[in-house]
Amino acid sequence: MSMFAEVADRVWVARSEWFDVNVSVVAGSEGLLVVDTNASDVAARAVLADLRRLSTAPLVAAVNTHVHFDHTFGNGVFAAEGAELVAHEEAAAALPQHAAEIVAQAAAEADEDERYAELVATEVVVPRRTFSSALTVDLGDRIVELVHPGRGHTSGDVVVRVEDADVVLAGDLVEESTARDAVPGFGADCYPMDWPSTMDLVLNLIGPGTVVVPGHGAPVRRDFVEDQRAALGVVAETIRDLAGRGVPLDQALDAAEWPYPREALADAVRRGYEHLPRAQKRLPLI
Repeated sequence: MSMFAEVADRVWVARSEWFDVNVSVVAGSEGLLVVDTNASDVAARAVLADLRRLSTAPLVAAVNTHVHFDHTFGNGVFAAEGAELVAHEEAAAALPQHAAEIVAQAAAEADEDERYAELVATEVVVPRRTFSSALTVDLGDRIVELVHPGRGHTSGDVVVRVEDADVVLAGDLVEESTARDAVPGFGADCYPMDWPSTMDLVLNLIGPGTVVVPGHGAPVRRDFVEDQRAALGVVAETIRDLAGRGVPLDQALDAAEWPYPREALADAVRRGYEHLPRAQKRLPLI
């Protein structure tokens, strides 16, 4: 059975069991555009083999929606098939250091998961074609838009819009995966204070019937994205309120009600406190 499911006209998504990550493919008359490349070269080769059962068309490009390894470590496999690697300039710049950290962590924790060896053995390839704001890819009979709506999950998030199919491939700016309790990825490189306004721009690309493919999990619709944007806004405004009242960082998580589990928000609160301007913070309460 194929990993790929067609979610709109000539747009397919393969949902991998490992990390519940999505790899999407957009087809045009001139070839295929791949969105995200999976978490290792082994995983990428499995996706590519399945893709070749779907289509033998040439690979035009492979886009990374952001820097994280589960979306980028398969780059070399698709580049070897002729795809031009594309990413936001911030993501491309951050990938070598991120890859080194992931490989070191995987090597240290190899006994915990036998597939970590795949990460260690993967040769990471950095996209050479980058952009700062927007870029289009011509697939012949359709144009695919790449948009950097702002910082959120990382500094270099990209959404991919296929207007004629009414599809938005949102990367990890949108999180549906039940394996992750549909909690947005507030990691050590997130921008919680920017994320809500970034999602406002993403929502401008989403209509009432648009299929939205998250980086992890099943496709969703606009109402799901609106609800997640609202929760992101609550996180940002709660951080702003706590810092403005002088609540110390080490007490902030327990000092408020949150729309997501506290254990998922430690980096969000820390990063939020770091990113707020001095004028919006008071001295810690004594």
